[in-house]
Amino acid sequence: MSIGEEVVHEEEILREVAEEFVRDRCMDKIKQMILRNDNSVEIDFNELLDFSTELATFIVNNPERAIATISEIIKSIVSEVDEEYSQRFRRFIPRFRNLPTTRLRELRSEHIGKLIALEGIIVRATPPKQKIVKAVFVHEPCGYEFEMEIEGDTIDKPVICPNCGKSSGFRLKLESCVYEDFQRLVLQERPEDVPAGQIPRSIEVDVRGSLVDVARPGDRVTVVGILKLRRPSSVRKYPSIYDAYIDANNIVVSQRVLEEIEISEDDERKIRELSKDPLIRRKIVASIAPGIYGMWDIKEAIALLLFGGVPKMLPDGTRIRGDIHVLIIGDPGTAKSQLLQYVAKIAPRAVYTTGKGSTAAGLTAAVVKDKSGEYYLEAGALVLADGGVACIDEIDKMDDKDRVAIHEAMEQQTVSIAKAGIVARLNARASVLAAGNPKYGRYLPNRSLADNVNLPPTILSRFDLIFVIRDTPSPERDRMLARYITVVHGEPSDVRPFIPTDLLRKYIAYARKNVRPRLTEEAKKLIEDFFVEMRRKSLENPEAPIAITARQLEALIRLAEAHAKMALKSEVTAEDAAEAIRLMKSMLESVGIDVESGEVDVDVIMTGKPKSTREKYLVLEDIIKELAKEEGCAKIRDIVSKAKQRGLEEKFVEEALRKMRKEGLIYERGPACYAPVP
Repeated sequence: MSIGEEVVHEEEILREVAEEFVRDRCMDKIKQMILRNDNSVEIDFNELLDFSTELATFIVNNPERAIATISEIIKSIVSEVDEEYSQRFRRFIPRFRNLPTTRLRELRSEHIGKLIALEGIIVRATPPKQKIVKAVFVHEPCGYEFEMEIEGDTIDKPVICPNCGKSSGFRLKLESCVYEDFQRLVLQERPEDVPAGQIPRSIEVDVRGSLVDVARPGDRVTVVGILKLRRPSSVRKYPSIYDAYIDANNIVVSQRVLEEIEISEDDERKIRELSKDPLIRRKIVASIAPGIYGMWDIKEAIALLLFGGVPKMLPDGTRIRGDIHVLIIGDPGTAKSQLLQYVAKIAPRAVYTTGKGSTAAGLTAAVVKDKSGEYYLEAGALVLADGGVACIDEIDKMDDKDRVAIHEAMEQQTVSIAKAGIVARLNARASVLAAGNPKYGRYLPNRSLADNVNLPPTILSRFDLIFVIRDTPSPERDRMLARYITVVHGEPSDVRPFIPTDLLRKYIAYARKNVRPRLTEEAKKLIEDFFVEMRRKSLENPEAPIAITARQLEALIRLAEAHAKMALKSEVTAEDAAEAIRLMKSMLESVGIDVESGEVDVDVIMTGKPKSTREKYLVLEDIIKELAKEEGCAKIRDIVSKAKQRGLEEKFVEEALRKMRKEGLIYERGPACYAPVP
């Protein structure tokens, strides 16, 4: 028997095995396919391995022939079940899942032509297009029509007419061609798989038919397909270097958050045992950045952020976020960046970026045009961090126009984009941990938070917790800090976390996936009483500022839920609510204080202007209106003179005039002469 005959004989045997497998294991799936009005059958590769190792190996090594053979087998079975249905589709496709995965970074020439599975994140996607799979040509001189199967991105004109043998005068008959839905995606390595200091690798993925629009930018997926080579269209000669791409056979979107972290039964047992420790919360907090001295409240807030609250979906489709956002403002050298770097490493899913090196498009999403003129929708850092943590260092260094882009992502947890004909909304269900420096180099306690930080109130108000780290000299604390740092540098191995880092990552992932605590009546009452009591002062005294709003109330509930999650509890008890209230009060008493009146005023965070400052602005606005009514516009010297009579400082007036002009409340009608905007 010749080599060619051996190959044919082997394929006939494998065809018989494949038919036996399809009839034995896939009949129910074929019937379900007919009910769904679909043309694809999903095949579990593990089942295939159990049934026949030879067949599984043949499919991996010769995927195109194997898929074509199994497609014919499915079509013949469908025709037995429903003859009419078998004629409805040109072909039936077997889609494989659960193949052993290959790392995108490890793709080599030996994988060309093989069936492989890759895990990653979809970072770009073209709009759906129509691709010709069967072209119909007309030879104009003799009128003969004939068909050609099309592979690849381009169509080569026929060499000669099959009817008359002439070599020119061909026309593509577009209305008679057979088309298939087509989309091109770009798959990128997951951030946690990228070695330190290296750029993430990516590869193009061509999807057809029912796979179009299955995944969108930001989705974590497993792509099963054949590794092929794409010939550059601009090169006339045969090139020696080619770009690889994946011809997708199946795309499986990760449905569950943090699915990539594998938790074995042994891990689950350890996690359950850990959760029974009465000091588990203290041990978790102490295990966060053990190389950094002190900062207990900040580390506790970070722990709560890592575990997160419980997201809710209301019957009307409204989504209430469960993710907790934390902002750290601190003097230089207070280990803010080190904290963020640690969280990026310990969080089961995280993306680290800096405000100075990020644009609005880089943080959210962008529409980009590649060298071929195709428009892609590209996911940014907040979309890639979906289901995890986005660490943004130096958030105060971002440009104002870029900063606005994160408003929607922080509150609605989506990113909307409408550019170049692409209108889309992507998920950005990420917790934001941000850090920034004070505007004047060091935090000034005699100024409000809004004056100290170069961030607009619209962003400040979206953080559940805001912390200020001040570097103030204290002999006792300085001695302990110096001693701790020398230990860290002298004996690094002595600074061990209470819970090993790998186990803590799994503990967090397990809690986020499996624990959804509900508020008990005691916890509800405690939170309600605190909220009502904080607002009662405003009710009793109309002149008093508002101490807390519904936004902080929702933050309290999230913090209490996260505190319960840390111990894997199914209920939020009064203890959890009390700790959430303690953190919230601590924040309000440190950053939500009106520095003039000394009272808690949440408007310092919510609007950037406490009640006392707002009243001064109203007085100044009245002065400008009075003077403008008399003389057409108010000269600066007259405004300052009248303001002094009413108890306003000259420095405040100058700063307020600048801000009012910037906000569009007044305009310069003449030289150094202002009038209110009508």
